[in-house]
Amino acid sequence: MFLEPRLNKTTHKKGWIEVICGSMFSGKTEELIRRINRAKIANLKVEIYKPAIDTRYHESEVVSHNSNSVSSIPVSSSLNILLMHQDADVIGIDEAQFFDKEITFVCEELAAKGIRVIVAGLDMDYLGKPFGPMPSLMAIAEYVTKVNAICMECGDLATHSFRKTTNENQVMLGEKDTYEARCRHCFNIGMNNKKG
Repeated sequence: MFLEPRLNKTTHKKGWIEVICGSMFSGKTEELIRRINRAKIANLKVEIYKPAIDTRYHESEVVSHNSNSVSSIPVSSSLNILLMHQDADVIGIDEAQFFDKEITFVCEELAAKGIRVIVAGLDMDYLGKPFGPMPSLMAIAEYVTKVNAICMECGDLATHSFRKTTNENQVMLGEKDTYEARCRHCFNIGMNNKKG
């Protein structure tokens, strides 16, 4: 479990970047919400952003698969976060893989201002390839937490998001009807069966 670093209140405000990554159904958003709620308990000013295209559960809330939620601000461009944020101590960003490549710059700018930035997103797409800006976010982060789901085929730890349809668009919003978590072995079997 991730525990926040101790803050030395006698020094200047320091910012950093935390990345929570993993497959679908691994608890990324749940962990983001947990960290945001802990920051609220500490009376820190919190803001949460998500990509405007993610309307699966709610248009303006970040919602986990377990139906936990926090209010958020949907944005169409990552640069909007720099324009909109207002003196926050902690900024949460969900579904970072859907943002443009500028999200890395945005996170670095926020951290340089002394803000704790918590980013959650899929590290791999439905083909098992690095997804969008996530590799660069993981590279610049001070803390990276990779969470695992449970493989829907064999019950082992799952690291991949297996798409059950033949849609080949990299970005395709979906739920349990469209995706399932799989371990590497079961993912590869499923991909081979699609080809065959």
